[in-house]
Amino acid sequence: MNKIFQLIVCLFTFSLTAQIDRVEPPFWYEGMNKSEVQILFYGKNIAQNSVSVSNNVVITNITKTENPNYLFVTIDTKNVKAQQLQFTFVNGKKTFKRNYEIKARKENSALRKSFNASDVMYLLMPDRFANGNPNNDSSPELQEKANRSLPGGRHGGDIQGIINNLDYIKELGATAIWSTPLCEDNDKGYSYHTYGQSDVYKIDARYGTNEEYKQLASEMHKRDLKLVMDYVTNHWGAEHWMFKDMPTYDWFHQFPGYAQSNYRMTTQYDTNGSKRDAKYCMDGWFVPSMPDLNQSNPLVLNYLIQNAIWWIEYADLDGFRVDTYSYNDKEGIAKWTKAITDEYPYFNIVGEVWMHDQAQISYWQKDSPIAKIQNYNSHLPSVMDFTLHDVFGNVFNEDKADWSNGMIKFYENFVNDFLYANPNNLLLFLENHDTGRFNQIYKNDFKKYQLGLTLLATMRGIPQLYYSSEIGMAGDKGKGDADIRQDFPGGWNGDANNAFSNAGRTAEQNQYFNFSKKVLNWRKNKEVIHSGKLKHYIPENNVYIYFRYNDKESVMVVMNNATEGQKINLSRFKESLQDYNSGFEIISGTSVDLKNELIIDGKSSMIIELKR
Repeated sequence: MNKIFQLIVCLFTFSLTAQIDRVEPPFWYEGMNKSEVQILFYGKNIAQNSVSVSNNVVITNITKTENPNYLFVTIDTKNVKAQQLQFTFVNGKKTFKRNYEIKARKENSALRKSFNASDVMYLLMPDRFANGNPNNDSSPELQEKANRSLPGGRHGGDIQGIINNLDYIKELGATAIWSTPLCEDNDKGYSYHTYGQSDVYKIDARYGTNEEYKQLASEMHKRDLKLVMDYVTNHWGAEHWMFKDMPTYDWFHQFPGYAQSNYRMTTQYDTNGSKRDAKYCMDGWFVPSMPDLNQSNPLVLNYLIQNAIWWIEYADLDGFRVDTYSYNDKEGIAKWTKAITDEYPYFNIVGEVWMHDQAQISYWQKDSPIAKIQNYNSHLPSVMDFTLHDVFGNVFNEDKADWSNGMIKFYENFVNDFLYANPNNLLLFLENHDTGRFNQIYKNDFKKYQLGLTLLATMRGIPQLYYSSEIGMAGDKGKGDADIRQDFPGGWNGDANNAFSNAGRTAEQNQYFNFSKKVLNWRKNKEVIHSGKLKHYIPENNVYIYFRYNDKESVMVVMNNATEGQKINLSRFKESLQDYNSGFEIISGTSVDLKNELIIDGKSSMIIELKR
């Protein structure tokens, strides 16, 4: 009889405990700068319970919403060491408990270093990079199954595939990896890009597990590589569990329901603009399957802040790239960014601000002289240099220069550096996962790739390379996104071409790879490129010449965009060459005389370390 009674008690206790379906963050860390953490408890009618916590930890706030399935409990962890806490929930005579762990924090976690201009960032799409574990290609818990024959389907690339090829990335000369999002995306189709996330505390099972993500960071750090997470603050996917059972009606922007963003990011600071236009930019949904998050709701904002901090601590991250940064509520996203950088003062965050004017892009960078006019500060350390990308998209086909075409476009782009608070912290790129492929635009003209990579690797800022460009991969954006996101050759068992190895690459692939490897590995140890000053000269005859210099050394970069070779009279560059009469050219590996003139071939570049 006594055993039966005990069984009944156990079953009763289990049924009560089962009221809690989710706890987020699932655990927290000691010693955080912001000592309060708001814990979300989710379960059927959980808000009907009173709650207390053990070990003399103070509950500073309890928030209930119109949805009784949510309870937000804020505790103060100041001076609370790593330990197991226990929350007690009481509803009348019914009582149940839930453990909650405060974990030890990594030593000096708050002072972690991040990516900067000394790095080369390698952007990859995990589903398209390498399949290291075919057993997780599909998941019974997730709707879309693997189908490599479908261009826009899931192909099976995963975290293990990235780990397996870290040595390739390191050999190339990249020092940081930006992977497109890895958290769960349970859309019925086209989920491989993972920007429509359905659980932001869980790695998508088709990529691996949370533990494997931690392992990726660990393996990268062993190789002196940095891991940058692609974070999405603007929206989630329509399959997100919180969209299906909203904590509050205004957790997402409602019109009611769906309304399309007008995508006009200029409305965020337009002094002549209408409030309606600004609202539809910030609050409109990016696409119907991505409900727009309301960062002006304090519960939403705090949830996103804590989720970001949790991933930094849990996975030992080295930076964020933030998707669709300038579509967010601009006050809310500034608070989010400041909260992250207050916790981690050296942590770099680069935001996607897809605009085509330097003043407009500058507005979104921390301490912007443009935004200061409106008393706004995004606190965002880095933005993406989309105006430079615009130049890359056509300039190397402009063989004949005139007043506004040819290499003058590069010059005019960098003329506007005065608009930025920190031009050395801009992210530079030839292309990314949303744009046309550089090698497609230039029809796999290797000389034009050399020109592009030369500038990318030697200009101020942080260069970002898109996976497989270094082996000459092309892809037509006009055929759809799948064509610019093709599988990396050799990432799947049975691939006829394995471009991850020297022996497996074709002659053309090795031509691209070897050039990229030479330039990027040279760049690794060049402080003058990482942080040196920039001096450039007005292009003549479609030749652009600039210098990167500091008190110790100087590098001269010469780019000839004309089809014919040229003799360059060096007297015009006396102020940069007066202390030098020779140099060593990195690409050819030869010495050059800089006393009178310089000879350069058509459609070619030179990187010259100046010698006294």
